[in-house]
Amino acid sequence: MSGHSFQSIMEGNFNLSNLKFRTDIAFAIGLMIVLVLLILPVPPILLDLMLAGSIAFSILILLTALFIEKPLDFSAFPTILLVSTMIRMALDVASTRLVLTYGHEGTHAAGKVIQAFGQFIMAGNFVIGIIVFAILVIVNFVVITKGSGRIAEVSARFSLDAMPGKQMAVDADLSAGLIDETEAKRRRKQLEDESNFFGAMDGAAKFVRGDAIASLLITFINIIGGIIIGVAQNDLSFADAMRCYTILTVGDGLVSQVPALIVSTAAGMLVSKAGVEGTADKALVNQLSAYPTALGLSSGVMIALAFLPGMPFLPFFVLAVATGVSAWKINETQKQKKKEEDEFKAQEDSAALIRPVSDSKPITGNIDYIRIEIGYGLLPLVSAERGGRLTEQIKNLRKQLAQEIGFVLPSVRIQDNIQLPATFYSIRIKELEAGRGELRAEQLMVMNPNGDHIDIEGELTQEPTFGLPAKWIAEQQRDVAERLGYTVVDASTVLTTHMTEIVKEHLSELLSYAETQKMLDDLGDSYKRLLNDMVPSQISIGGIQRILQNLVNERVSIRDLPTILEAVSESCNYTRNVGTITEHVRLRLSRQITYSNAEEGGVLKIITLSPKWDQAMAAALVADGDAKQLALPPTQVQEFINDFRKTYERLGMIAETSVLVTTTALRPFLRAIIERVRPATVIMSQNEIYPTIKIQNVIQI
Repeated sequence: MSGHSFQSIMEGNFNLSNLKFRTDIAFAIGLMIVLVLLILPVPPILLDLMLAGSIAFSILILLTALFIEKPLDFSAFPTILLVSTMIRMALDVASTRLVLTYGHEGTHAAGKVIQAFGQFIMAGNFVIGIIVFAILVIVNFVVITKGSGRIAEVSARFSLDAMPGKQMAVDADLSAGLIDETEAKRRRKQLEDESNFFGAMDGAAKFVRGDAIASLLITFINIIGGIIIGVAQNDLSFADAMRCYTILTVGDGLVSQVPALIVSTAAGMLVSKAGVEGTADKALVNQLSAYPTALGLSSGVMIALAFLPGMPFLPFFVLAVATGVSAWKINETQKQKKKEEDEFKAQEDSAALIRPVSDSKPITGNIDYIRIEIGYGLLPLVSAERGGRLTEQIKNLRKQLAQEIGFVLPSVRIQDNIQLPATFYSIRIKELEAGRGELRAEQLMVMNPNGDHIDIEGELTQEPTFGLPAKWIAEQQRDVAERLGYTVVDASTVLTTHMTEIVKEHLSELLSYAETQKMLDDLGDSYKRLLNDMVPSQISIGGIQRILQNLVNERVSIRDLPTILEAVSESCNYTRNVGTITEHVRLRLSRQITYSNAEEGGVLKIITLSPKWDQAMAAALVADGDAKQLALPPTQVQEFINDFRKTYERLGMIAETSVLVTTTALRPFLRAIIERVRPATVIMSQNEIYPTIKIQNVIQI
């Protein structure tokens, strides 16, 4: 052995290649030995060894068929079936030669294995042996071989018929980008292997059938030939010849038929395993124990049989008790498993909404869309044991926004940050801070709805969302504050409210490409056809995403996605400008936009531009094809902003909320100016006002 091979063995890397073992040559030599058995005589001791090897080989085949996960894991089975059949046929010929040549010497003439089968299984009675042999042949030939052959035939036919459809499905997944080229090649190869396997199994089943027929013929020839040779050539009486040659022949038939039966069983299990995942024992146990009601009913039937007159009570009663107990235990196990699954699903849903406190920062390229960082003094807000409701409130917020806006927000990570002061929190959108505030975890915040002085003892503070004056008070003072008519909220509600406003300001950033694709995938089949007509010939998924972002940026719900897609399709006939398409979509959503901003009485209160500003902006509007811009001097822009602020401050003093209305051409540019000053302002074009709404003109800018 070379030093390299010795080193490999010492390092635990030993394999057959270290010994330069050529399995192809060994296999060829083995087949040649099998063929030699058909010609040359074999001594009894060598025949015993080969018969034992045949039995061991068949057992190995059966156990392998039991433990594989799926049929293709044993794709070499047709070849193995042919080899095992050849081995048994060669051994049948070799044993026949010994039986007919030396059978007159006694039952030991063909070796110990055949003698043991002849005397032990047959109990020395050749009639019993013939009956047992006939039963084994019938079971093998009529039941197992015929059934497995039929399954293999049907599986091969269906597998071949289904191959074009399966290949088209693989090509469709590849075209859609769901899989890559490597995965597509692997799936195509798997389909080809599956078809080849079942086709080969269909042919290989004929080997087992032929093996059973050959065993019958060989047994018949051996008995007749043995009696003739024993009586005519070896001077045995007919009775002695009948006894001796029959025991040897039937023993020989049993030795070959037992491995054949084992291999046939393995073949039947293999072809019947199609569509069943896992090893045979797990598949059978899992599926039989999946219905405890069936076990319970079986127990009831056996109890009834136990009490029938003439029936043995004990065996049926024992089986009834065992089956009933099994049904009860399986039922309890399933209940416990369902309970655990429900709890796990609840935890998983919670984890999908709220990621764990103190979770490590994500890897580069996988940023948090929304993250709340809290100081250690605010940890009780997320601790269920200490009454923290923050996680539940954020889950409710995500559901509410999904109903209002039309898409589900990304999951929210809550993370403690030791660099923050103990009572502070920070809200981050895409890793950048969008707002922060200070809370008292164990106290309540009170605010005066009128904006007047808060006449109650507490710590002065400022409400973080809108900057209103407020106070922190103890829990015991809640009743007093509510009697005085103050607004009372807990710390987690303050944080959730702040987060709500920040999220609404950044909705367009949170509507990702993946979420857009998911929304489009959830459309009905009719609208998917419309989408296929548009994408990518008229507009890309990214273009649709940008239009949806423009809408949610102005708090317009995108739940009515079919109408939005119809409007996009109409616009794409005359423009590719995303801004222009967005304005057309808004026109199609005019009823929704109008009534979502109207008051309960069905009145839309509006603010309009004065003739001064209307004319100035219209004159400053410059068009260059589809692209337009508002060429208003900076001084005029600042003057307009000042007038806008004064107008809305005046409205704020009388608690009036109104919509700013302008022309369709000016609306997007007016929005671009005002969103920097007051992002929550609703700006509509005149064409977006639904005809049936009542309009009340409040004031002019």
